[in-house]
Amino acid sequence: MHTKHMIKMLIITGLVLGAIFGYQGFKSLMIKRYLGSNSAPIVSVSAMKASYQTWQPKLRASGSLEAVDGVEVTTEIGGLIKDVPFTSGSQVNKGDILVTLNADTDIAKLESLKAALVLAELTYKRDKNQFSAKAISKATLEADEADLKSKQAQVAEQAAIVAMKTIRAPLSGRVGIAGVNVGQYLNPGDKIVTLQALDQIYVHFNIPQKALAQIAPEQAVQISVDTYPGKIFEGKITSIDPKVDPKTLTVLVEATFPNPNQELVPGMFASVEVLSGQPHQYITLPQTAVSFNPYGEIAFIIKETGKDDKGEPVFIVTQNFITVGETRGDQIAILKGIHPGDLIVTTGQHKLKNGSRVKINNSILPLNNAEPKPIDK
Repeated sequence: MHTKHMIKMLIITGLVLGAIFGYQGFKSLMIKRYLGSNSAPIVSVSAMKASYQTWQPKLRASGSLEAVDGVEVTTEIGGLIKDVPFTSGSQVNKGDILVTLNADTDIAKLESLKAALVLAELTYKRDKNQFSAKAISKATLEADEADLKSKQAQVAEQAAIVAMKTIRAPLSGRVGIAGVNVGQYLNPGDKIVTLQALDQIYVHFNIPQKALAQIAPEQAVQISVDTYPGKIFEGKITSIDPKVDPKTLTVLVEATFPNPNQELVPGMFASVEVLSGQPHQYITLPQTAVSFNPYGEIAFIIKETGKDDKGEPVFIVTQNFITVGETRGDQIAILKGIHPGDLIVTTGQHKLKNGSRVKINNSILPLNNAEPKPIDK
């Protein structure tokens, strides 16, 4: 009886242990199936192959436009405005009359002085003959000569005053809007009109002192202004300030641009690019392809690891630390970490980690333009 009881207990114990181990095995199998059915999803990304492009180094700055020749036309002498013969906004030539002041009184005085001058000349000539005949003293002749020179100076002075009453263009160019009217009294120094010569234009801009060695006179410069989106104007550096501003540590640079169509006008704001150095060959990518973090710049390279059960290629990403250079437009130069032909993720990186599986969807691609232009909608 005792033996039968032991056998019975052993059988029961075996059944219990078998049930326990069977349950654990079943549990492990179910966990594996669950994990298999909940594997990381395939991430949809856009991608492009890395390739070399020609990269022209440029210094970028902001500048302001000024006329090579430009003045605020004013007057040295006051008077009542008699005529304003120019048209606002028109082209004038050097010497053209801009404003005429009433000079009637001054002209009358000039005529009076001219008459006195004629008399002084006659008196001097007569006394000179008299002196030759020793009929008058030398002192009398010298007094006549002094009076003649005084009358000549008075006539010249009055003629200058009359000339000042006619205000002429000091240079050829385009006038602005007239700031005066007929019948108005013009005081010395009052502004009459702006006159700007626009066949050439200056652009003044500042560059940091560390870039001073990259520029020189006659170096090519390009500018763009928002008045003409997408249009590039080309000129050359004509002057570099000989000192660095101690407050900003920048150097003032002047470039000159031909302006035959007078599209550029003084006061405009310009985006400036100085072409510095020889062109280089760099691998370039859209800036969206690079992830920046405290440990460095990262890009994801896509590699094909085989086929799935449907015969579709399996793409896996690897995370690479890279070294980047300058940016231009939507692009960034890659100095290290990527080789030509590498397939690079350009969008969707925020969902990725090293080893993530991806599928490529290039229906929407990031901008990759070295010279992006505004789009009018």
